[in-house]
Amino acid sequence: MKKLPVLDSPRSEVIEAATTEFLAQCLDSERLEFTRPPAFGSLVKAVDEERGLETYGVVYYATTAPVDSVHRARALGRSLQQLRDEQPQIFEMLKTEFRCVIVGYRSEGRNYQHLPPYPPQVHEPVRLCTTLEVARFYQNLNFLRTLLGISGAPVDELIAATLRQGYLAHDEAREWLVRAGRELSLLLKDDYDRLSTIVKRLQP
Repeated sequence: MKKLPVLDSPRSEVIEAATTEFLAQCLDSERLEFTRPPAFGSLVKAVDEERGLETYGVVYYATTAPVDSVHRARALGRSLQQLRDEQPQIFEMLKTEFRCVIVGYRSEGRNYQHLPPYPPQVHEPVRLCTTLEVARFYQNLNFLRTLLGISGAPVDELIAATLRQGYLAHDEAREWLVRAGRELSLLLKDDYDRLSTIVKRLQP
């Protein structure tokens, strides 16, 4: 099975949560480098250890901005190494956040592809799902309906990115990709042009 990137420990946490989505902020890196959010379309999970609940979300938006909202970042004309040597404090002056649409949850060893009974709690750790978790969750394709219904995001690009993730997690199994394509064709049966556009974007 092909490996997807994995975060071995919590690298971000929930800072805002609602019924249908949550916002997470990346923790500062221990090294002098800029933090990076999970890739667009990645499956992540917010972990509630007390309730034994994992809330799954798909990353659909990310941003990096100054911690101080009054001052904007400006171009410095320095390489990354020059910044490390000359202005190491700059790595603490920026924050990276990413927004996720909730597509389901896991409780008592079972996956569910509908909204959890309550949203994640603020400060819950957020982890990138492992290859096995992605494959296991995407066995059910009901999440596609959820993605089609969100607003304020490039939905077609998001679906294509999510299907690419699922395809890799299933060891590039053509059978899974065909099944996903059929499910998508049923959901978009009245919009062939849109379906065709998404299919064309399945190439990495």
